[in-house]
Amino acid sequence: MASLDAAHIEAFLEMLSAERGASVNTLAAYRRDLEDLRTFLKQRGTGMLEAGSADLSAYMTRLAGEGLKTTSQARKLSSLRQFSKFLYAEGLRTDDPSAILDAPKKGRPLPKTMGVDQVTRLLDCAAKEAEAAQPEERLKRLRMLALVELLYATGMRVSELLALPARVLGEEGRFLVIRGKGAKERLVPLSRAAIAALREYGAALAAAAETDARLKDSPWLFPAASKEGHLPRQVFARDLKDLAIRAGLSPSLLSPHVLRHAFASHLLQNGADLRAVQELLGHSDISTTQIYTHVLEERLQQLVQTHHPLAKQGKKPD
Repeated sequence: MASLDAAHIEAFLEMLSAERGASVNTLAAYRRDLEDLRTFLKQRGTGMLEAGSADLSAYMTRLAGEGLKTTSQARKLSSLRQFSKFLYAEGLRTDDPSAILDAPKKGRPLPKTMGVDQVTRLLDCAAKEAEAAQPEERLKRLRMLALVELLYATGMRVSELLALPARVLGEEGRFLVIRGKGAKERLVPLSRAAIAALREYGAALAAAAETDARLKDSPWLFPAASKEGHLPRQVFARDLKDLAIRAGLSPSLLSPHVLRHAFASHLLQNGADLRAVQELLGHSDISTTQIYTHVLEERLQQLVQTHHPLAKQGKKPD
């Protein structure tokens, strides 16, 4: 069985070289993958011509259990599938046991986020700079304070934040109407700090507009001399990284999107409902919001240990 398997692998590699022009490195990779599979099947008392879907599935499960990267698992699965198709095409097998195997799922990367203390340092730095700013810099510093306070208070997308209309300044109350993707509107609450920063920025903007017609006539909350008419996202992202440096934070840690992630993560850490966070973020599907559930693991484990009757008794359920 072992010698036959080895011979079939050699035949497969010759086909790849002759018909597909596979490189030496590619052939070496296929050989390693198939030899690894052959060794696994031999340990299960079977060979490549006899192995069924359950055997191949067990092989893929072993790879995942060993902590092999998803990309490496996918490459080995590709080698396995192509070899199985080769055996079927050559009449060496009457079936293709690899046909029903699922590709390894790629885990969604966890979003970058910031701790509450880091966000606090950022906001404190922006507030202190706004308070100490010279007259010529005051509007810019107040704008930055309003931007970061609004972003962290609402979890808005940066595109939604920068495109806020100037009429926001005339609205009273603790809520803000945001026009998101697909022109869908949602209501988000504002923190007291965000309201205060917005009010102070609005007063400074109105004062500057008395001598600058462009500011006076702009329909945007954050007007700028750009093709959009409002502050470009690239400029805001750059200024945010500069603020991070002055706050003693790593600039690589921070972006407008990271503050949106921090908003969601901190809400969940403090007991917010996942569907409520979905609404606040403007996600149309809760599956998009579920990427944040990693932050709930520790809190949920603590919840079970504290409140579940069997956990309190130190017993495990049957």
